[in-house]
Amino acid sequence: MLKLTLKKSVIGFNKRQRATVKALGLGKIGSSAIHTQNDCTAGMIRKVVHLVDVVELPDPVEVK
Repeated sequence: MLKLTLKKSVIGFNKRQRATVKALGLGKIGSSAIHTQNDCTAGMIRKVVHLVDVVELPDPVEVK
C-alpha cells in the first residue's frame, strides 16, 4: 500500500500532469490518498513524482 500526499501546487504544470494528480485522488496541497502498489499506479506516480510525496505503508491498512 502506498500513501500519496500532494506536496506542491499543480499550477504551471501541463494538463496531463494535472489530470494525473486528479486521477490519483489528490486535490489541494496536503491532501492524501492510499493506493495499492501495482504497475498502473507506479506509472502515474512516475509522471508526477516531483509533485507528490510517496510513503510505503505496511500491508494491512484500514481505510476509514
